[in-house]
Amino acid sequence: MANLSTTYMGLNLKNPIILGASNLVNKPEVISQLEEAGVAAIVYKSLFEEQIQLESIQLDDELHEYENRNAEMTRLFPDIEHAGPKEHLFNVKTLKKNSSVPVIASLNALYETTWVEYAKELEQTGVDALEINLYATPGYFEVEGTNIEKKQVQVVKSIKKAVKIPVSVKLSPFYTNTLNFIKKLDEAGADGYVLFNRFFQPEIDIDDEVFHYPWDLSHEKEHQLSLRFAGLLHGNIDASICASRGISNVEDVIKLLLAGADVVQIVSVIYRNHPSVVKTILDGLSAWMDKKGYKSIDDFKGKLSRKNLKDPFAYQRAQYVDILMKSEEVFKKYPMV
Repeated sequence: MANLSTTYMGLNLKNPIILGASNLVNKPEVISQLEEAGVAAIVYKSLFEEQIQLESIQLDDELHEYENRNAEMTRLFPDIEHAGPKEHLFNVKTLKKNSSVPVIASLNALYETTWVEYAKELEQTGVDALEINLYATPGYFEVEGTNIEKKQVQVVKSIKKAVKIPVSVKLSPFYTNTLNFIKKLDEAGADGYVLFNRFFQPEIDIDDEVFHYPWDLSHEKEHQLSLRFAGLLHGNIDASICASRGISNVEDVIKLLLAGADVVQIVSVIYRNHPSVVKTILDGLSAWMDKKGYKSIDDFKGKLSRKNLKDPFAYQRAQYVDILMKSEEVFKKYPMV
């Protein structure tokens, strides 16, 4: 029988399926069902710095306020009884205490000082690792991309100095050269990368003529971007690779492992198909490995990464040439007449 165990950021996992950060952790009965189905680890939903700061946080005001911080101040965030970190930290600690699998905390912060402060607080809950969410929504024409990257790399360095548990970085794909940026994070000491964060995008209601943020699940094929970068990164970085977004079935999981991912995170497929879908995926993975004669994940992980393929242009722009040469095939599938 196939051995599904794997390693992620030094954590020994019984299989490569991780529950991604989501509100599913609010339901103890769902967590129990997921653990029974075989999920290997759980990422607790994110602690957002906005939860701790005033609800109507104004970024410019906060930036100026932080200029006046001094070493004599004992805490950087205000004491808010029910919206601050205390409740969140308690819930993380409770899940860790009651869970039979590793628990990873997730963090979104704004300033280097608070990134470090909250990271230390989360480590004290006993979690097995920390996942930090780096992102920068463009809002000002004057801000250069290199400055954003430098600040984010410094955040990773500071967090790694402050905590002892493994630290993964959940990334946006929107960097000029994502590979170069990940290389910098690798040098900064990151233990893993989650490819990629899925942001809620604004939408417009044309009847009421107002903005709104629809709550949409990931769609099939969204995993292809993660597949591309897993294939490019495998064997070229020290940290672990976790694929995310649009992973809908066992076939997607197998593809991402072949490309070079160590593990995958799933959320939307659980919402759509019940926690038991984890067992379905694991049974399918085991059956596929038995059929192929693979005894362990390591036997085929990264087999189709760029590093292990003879084609030097795999995962790069040359693919477009091949696609364009076969463009007539689309009409066979979708005839116009």
